[in-house]
Amino acid sequence: MSAPHLEFLVEEPSMEAFLRGLLPNVIPNASFQIHAFQGKRDLLSNLEKRLRGYARWLPQNYRLFVMVDRDRDNCHDLKQRLESIATGAGLHTRTSSADTSWQLVNRVVIEELEAWYFGDWQAVREVYPKMSETIPRKASYRNSDAITGGTCEAFERVMRQRGYFQGGLRKIEAARMIAPHIDPARSQSHSFKVFYDAIAEATA
Repeated sequence: MSAPHLEFLVEEPSMEAFLRGLLPNVIPNASFQIHAFQGKRDLLSNLEKRLRGYARWLPQNYRLFVMVDRDRDNCHDLKQRLESIATGAGLHTRTSSADTSWQLVNRVVIEELEAWYFGDWQAVREVYPKMSETIPRKASYRNSDAITGGTCEAFERVMRQRGYFQGGLRKIEAARMIAPHIDPARSQSHSFKVFYDAIAEATA
């Protein structure tokens, strides 16, 4: 059953900006609504209450996405926490489902949104043409989901080296500019692919 509408709970405005740029290109036949929190702590502390509210009205053919950054958390533990909250709220998750009738999917962005930019460097270069095309081939950035020392910091560093964001990375601006150029078929980020697979399944 193709979902006519998707709801997204995200931890910060930069992810909201990214999704608003990406989703019209990948789900042209579905509507969506994005709700941004004031950081990861805010999302997690309010998640159970919010999901219980959804459980009371969410139509069976709608799909709900909860998205958080891994940061320094253990990915497995964080995912289990999200699953427990969703199950406790009475929602049927994709992880616990044996078919496609799930209502909610939890997705952990590894490590931060900027990992998805490294995963599709061509999209970055379409917006910021002075960036070198060789960045993804360097050992430090080859695996976009395993960049050490902070993905956001790494992205800001390479951008500043070519003259962009000299006053500091403007995360919302970068998300808004890059997202429309992201090509799911081209992305090398495993975490982005897992996210996109759930989107594709929900709207197939």
